[in-house]
Amino acid sequence: MTVFSLNENQKPSEETLKRLSELKDEDIVYDDDSPEMTPKMLKALECAVTQRNRFIKSKGQ
Repeated sequence: MTVFSLNENQKPSEETLKRLSELKDEDIVYDDDSPEMTPKMLKALECAVTQRNRFIKSKGQ
């Protein structure tokens, strides 16, 4: 598994961008700790992201 973390105003390095570009063509490996998401799980994630984005937008105004 590959993990990338950035601070709020940090830009990714060229090395990070290169690695992300390489990873985009790799298959996702699902297992017991990281199962494939069901349609219900995807909908819940979409709702959570929408709420987070609204909260972030309201903090910026």
